[in-house]
Amino acid sequence: MIAPLNWPAVVEEAVRRRKAENLTQREHAALASVSVPTISAFDRGETTLTLAKVFDILRVVGLIEEIAEDGAQEGFVREAYARWRSLTAPLPDGAPARFPHGGYRIDYCLEGDLKSVSLTEFERILRDAVVRRTGWPPFWVPTREELAPREVDGAIECWLAPSPIAGVERMFQDAAHCDFWRGAPSGRMFLLRGYQEDGQETFSPGTVMDTMLPIWRMGEALLHAERLATLLRKSDSSAITVRFRALYWGLSGRVLRAWSNPLSDLLIEGHAARGDEAMLETVLPAEDISERMAEHLFPLVSSLYERFGVAGLSQSRITAEVDRLLQSRVS
Repeated sequence: MIAPLNWPAVVEEAVRRRKAENLTQREHAALASVSVPTISAFDRGETTLTLAKVFDILRVVGLIEEIAEDGAQEGFVREAYARWRSLTAPLPDGAPARFPHGGYRIDYCLEGDLKSVSLTEFERILRDAVVRRTGWPPFWVPTREELAPREVDGAIECWLAPSPIAGVERMFQDAAHCDFWRGAPSGRMFLLRGYQEDGQETFSPGTVMDTMLPIWRMGEALLHAERLATLLRKSDSSAITVRFRALYWGLSGRVLRAWSNPLSDLLIEGHAARGDEAMLETVLPAEDISERMAEHLFPLVSSLYERFGVAGLSQSRITAEVDRLLQSRVS
């Protein structure tokens, strides 16, 4: 016999564990890949949440026993996020490297017939996997000793720390240049980065979301997944699937605006964001990401733009911006 679920007791225990781990509501939401309003509804004991979201929330605080491999990526994301929190804990609350005005998280995992590689070999593979379409590509592998990736708990980890902690003088120390990323040889990747818009002098931090940058940043990350899949594929005939997610947070108070390239065809501007977060997800084959980039990005970008009241986005506009990305080269 199984006793009826004591829902208030479950909620109370989850909140207690969250506080014991010094997690905020926002951090709990990020780790569970749910919105802050969803966490708030959970804390109030509401019973309208889907079981899947409840499981995601409970899993973060150890109240779900994992019996399958399905939760491996979630565990990887939680560990990576916990590492970032521990590294940035000594910094002041408003330090750019702590992304006080928001930022974005990209994580993906490769599924399929992958090679088994050592951490040393995987670090070399990660260097080869960097796609240089812009001057600051995702999962960039620095060669400078003080900033170079490290092996930490079975993963390759890189934090572009601010100068006082890094021990070297860094030219750029704004939120957009204080990346934290982590990768596992099983084909799992995680990236945290602040908004480039928040380091500008022409407008205040937390007020603008550029129309073009999400396309380029997610596009670059998908290209990285495509190349890493090629490098980790066991054979040329191996079919690899990419499970890709991008979480944008700190959207409240921002307006959508063509800032980084006013001459772009993507001259779309929206209202102030509706909500503070956007979780974007897709599953796609790795072998044709470059060829179908616009098709893959269109639903993700459309969903993000909807937070700013923009509807009816045409795929042709995304295609034009993707073409610019694919034609871009940085030596």
